[in-house]
Amino acid sequence: MEKVMLNNGVEMPLEGFGVFQIPDAVQCEQVVYDAIRTGYRLIDTASAYGNEAAVGKGVARAIADGLAAREELFITTKVWVNDMGNEEDAYQAVKTSLGKLDMDHVDLILLHQPMKDYFAAYRGITKAYREGLTRAIGVANFYPAILTNLCETVEVMPAVDQVELHPFFAQAGALENMKAYGVVPQAWGPLAEGKHGIFTDPELTAIGSKYGKTAAQVALRWNVQRGVSIIPKSVHVERMEQNIDIWDFTLTEEEMAQIAAKDLGHSEIVNHDDPAFIKFVLNLH
Repeated sequence: MEKVMLNNGVEMPLEGFGVFQIPDAVQCEQVVYDAIRTGYRLIDTASAYGNEAAVGKGVARAIADGLAAREELFITTKVWVNDMGNEEDAYQAVKTSLGKLDMDHVDLILLHQPMKDYFAAYRGITKAYREGLTRAIGVANFYPAILTNLCETVEVMPAVDQVELHPFFAQAGALENMKAYGVVPQAWGPLAEGKHGIFTDPELTAIGSKYGKTAAQVALRWNVQRGVSIIPKSVHVERMEQNIDIWDFTLTEEEMAQIAAKDLGHSEIVNHDDPAFIKFVLNLH
């Protein structure tokens, strides 16, 4: 597994495992255990997913069974919008997450959305970082103008910005902006949440056939070759194994460009510029 050095010297695996939309506690604990057994060392959760306790149990069981030491694992969680009204709420949200995970620290805390008072919330997770409750801090879904405003203002630069990144929403400009600030891009939905026929896409399939890989594996490889950390999710061990089996081939420059040309220039999963979406999120409880 290749790693990327964050701007504070902490190493993060380039590929991890996400647990979004796995609300069942028993299933979530098992898939986290299975993911670690398969070779994943980065596990990504969030308070909003409602499964931090299950993730913690899966991690603890994997450690107890000798599959990995805690120092080998990279655990990410996120502060939800409800806890982003002020500095203290965000700080306490970190402690609440640690309690649910049953851990004394995590490796990365992200602000989940650029909403409410995200500057105050960022000060809250900065406090948690300085106290050793997390080894790094960052943001999620911060688009270029918002990320720039944050980076130009805060004392501790975000280490990661987790945004939607896949061949149909490449966000090349956003990656350039992150690079300028030393922020590592991380892709949620690196397989486009199954949209756009990504698993059977003719071009991705044709490229994959040259390497004995699937269209999905080609899409994942394309992102990591751009320096993007990815967190694909699956509840099936066979698919977990396929998703992590992308480190033994390299796409050519021509193939990289061919895949990048699939970019639609917009998301078809979520529109962060839509006021209705913002109101919807602000009213989630």
